[in-house]
Amino acid sequence: QVQLVESGGGLVQAGGSLRLSCAASGRTFSSYAMGWFRQAPGKEREFVAGISRNGASTYYADSVKGRFTISRDNAKNTVYLQMNSLKPEDTAVYYCNADIKGIIRIITHGGGDYWGQGTQVTVSS
Repeated sequence: QVQLVESGGGLVQAGGSLRLSCAASGRTFSSYAMGWFRQAPGKEREFVAGISRNGASTYYADSVKGRFTISRDNAKNTVYLQMNSLKPEDTAVYYCNADIKGIIRIITHGGGDYWGQGTQVTVSS
């Protein structure tokens, strides 16, 4: 099992930047593909970005491509989401996600087995 704790959310003006972090417990972090999802009020949770176990492959939703960057540091058991050029429509609770079966499962199944508690990101216009 793995436990996930997100941090780094907050309030930012449109055009600004934030970096989210997700710290994972356990000694097998490198065995898990990781993803970020978000859920805005009144909307379904959606995939934002994903990264393979070794970080070699990354995937993005079209809505964030070119603005967000996912990365991971397996030595620190942490995955990051750098968010630049933020827009009001990026406002949501952002969730970290992990699955030992791989990144494709995270993307195609609406998330893997393990979720963090979420961190609020609010972008003001």
